[in-house]
Amino acid sequence: MKLSIIIPIYNEKHTLPELLERVEKVSIEGISEKEIVLVDDFSIDGTKNILNSLNKSHYKIIFHEKNQGKGAAVRTGFKEASGDIFIIQDADLEYDPADYKKLIEPILSGETDVVYGSRFLEDGLRRNKVVYRHGYWYSRMLNWISNILSGLKLSDTYTCYKVFSRKAINRIFPLLKSKKFGIDPELTALTAKFKFRILEVSISYQGRTYQEGKKINWKDGLAAVWHIIKYNL
Repeated sequence: MKLSIIIPIYNEKHTLPELLERVEKVSIEGISEKEIVLVDDFSIDGTKNILNSLNKSHYKIIFHEKNQGKGAAVRTGFKEASGDIFIIQDADLEYDPADYKKLIEPILSGETDVVYGSRFLEDGLRRNKVVYRHGYWYSRMLNWISNILSGLKLSDTYTCYKVFSRKAINRIFPLLKSKKFGIDPELTALTAKFKFRILEVSISYQGRTYQEGKKINWKDGLAAVWHIIKYNL
């Protein structure tokens, strides 16, 4: 089994080297090959220099010629990847690759087609670092709206950690349109549309402040409501 790790990147020179070290350390029984797909969305902080210094035979690296957004980078990653299982990994160290094992096992065992890593399941919320309380409640509200429209019962539709089988990606990818943060509700809506089996597992999470490089702001929050309605209806 081959695992494709899709890493959308924008201005992450301070965190990318450590993130790649963590990804490299991951070993999962049943996974014989890891494919690390790095998609740089026109970084301007020196991230490109780090990517250009990497061993090109060990990583699949794609550079966008202009900044398009996380959704566009994820779509590029899906297009270029060749694995049997796909996982999305942010480059900012909020999410820990040590959780890959529990995220991927349900797909390896044939139990499900899609896995979401939830920051908000009860057993994980107690230990996770949520920096902004208002962001937490807004995320829960968006999740509630998404559940109503999609018919799913999820606790964290906006998690970075979304894992898909090749079968699921083959159906979902051709319909993806989002270029920015609308990629999250779009992936969820298409998972519901095709009635793929979906499972949530608890993950660890260490939120970043805006001073540390967090990029989502209130404008993205407002757009999220429109994206949820658009992609579900």
